[in-house]
Amino acid sequence: MEYQFLKVTINHHIAQVSFNRPEKANALHMPAWEEMRTIFNSLDEDPEVRVIVLTGEGKHFCSGIDLTTLMDLQRFSGISCEGRKREALRKFIINIQDTVTAIERCRKPVLAAMHKACIGGGVDIVTACDMRYCTSDTYFSIKEIDLGLVADVGTLQRLPTILQPGMVAEMAYTGRKVFGPEAEKIGLVNQAFEDQQTMMEKVMEIAKMIASKSPLCIRGTKEILLYKRDHSVQESLNYMVAWNASMLFSEDLMEAFQATLEKREPVFKG
Repeated sequence: MEYQFLKVTINHHIAQVSFNRPEKANALHMPAWEEMRTIFNSLDEDPEVRVIVLTGEGKHFCSGIDLTTLMDLQRFSGISCEGRKREALRKFIINIQDTVTAIERCRKPVLAAMHKACIGGGVDIVTACDMRYCTSDTYFSIKEIDLGLVADVGTLQRLPTILQPGMVAEMAYTGRKVFGPEAEKIGLVNQAFEDQQTMMEKVMEIAKMIASKSPLCIRGTKEILLYKRDHSVQESLNYMVAWNASMLFSEDLMEAFQATLEKREPVFKG
């Protein structure tokens, strides 16, 4: 799968998606944002892919939205009608938001493996991932506050479901850097590693374990977890009933039981 600003490789049901603008610290301009949405929409439909690992080429994971993209917003100033000007800006923001949501909307689990900079839009992106891992020298920053902006692409909506409110507020109000060990301590990442090689070995090990499970059940588990995030316990239980009433009697269920009886690894379809 050939893309210009991101790299995609698929091996053993694991897709590795990498930001590929190392000369720009993997800052994302509009073509890169558009590629990212296309990629995650495509991987969602690809039966060969069961889990996705998100990484960055070069020295940094992702330094957020490219400043040229923000400067390009000046083009809206040429619209004389204030209503239409605001409508165009609203459409731009919704478009970027939807690109990040494409990661969350993708039915396959997404594991972010980060090193060095993860700032601004990078934080937006990883908060939409299912699991997060980083190196000790990774630093996270809600940088928008230093640019005179309110973070508007998902950080302020998703991070409060990951961290306790006071920590979210501290990061959002100050823009300070949160390094790997602190990120692990506060629950921003699952685990912080000393170096990138060790991190990638562990993340790939986890990805392989996920890829060995029933793809249907993995997709269902992601759906249920996301539903619970935004609903009450009782609403989620009711949704769970509907889900399993329609999905429980699958070939995967019988294969898992049979494999257990025969003391072998189960073999699942996509």
